[in-house]
Amino acid sequence: MAVDGRSHDESTVGRLKKTGANPTDQGKQGVKRSLLTEAAGIPIALAIDGANRHDMKLVRSTLDHIMAERPLPSSLAPQGLCLDKGYDFDEVRGILRESGFTAHIRARGEEAKAIKHKAGFKARRWVVERTHSWMNRFRRILIRREKLPETFIAMLHLACGIITWRATGLLK
Repeated sequence: MAVDGRSHDESTVGRLKKTGANPTDQGKQGVKRSLLTEAAGIPIALAIDGANRHDMKLVRSTLDHIMAERPLPSSLAPQGLCLDKGYDFDEVRGILRESGFTAHIRARGEEAKAIKHKAGFKARRWVVERTHSWMNRFRRILIRREKLPETFIAMLHLACGIITWRATGLLK
């Protein structure tokens, strides 16, 4: 499983709930989406907050919103969670330990070096980035027009359902 956050600009709507100044886009209002996916990129949990929130602050709420029944981790079948350097904090490691996950936090560029130097090495975190990209193909999500965070979350859940449905192969 992998977790990552992504910020989006809110150019069409002024002050909304669960929005904040986007630090990468001249302080425009925006929303940050935190997404947890399984190994194939199927969305399992998501959470939103203002774009000015750090990714690590959304870990607990993302894990609390897991939509599927999760098997209990054991010493024989531990459950790993792949994260990037933005989550490399003791607080995050503690939250993951409480939830029964083993943290796999890679430094920036470390995974890319491993791909170049090891034949057959397969990246693990890219699946969540790909799912974010799939979600950005839904215009209603890319440009948020909903004023209520509940409505926006409902649109995100609908997009996650469509992504999951497409991944099953039943669409053919």
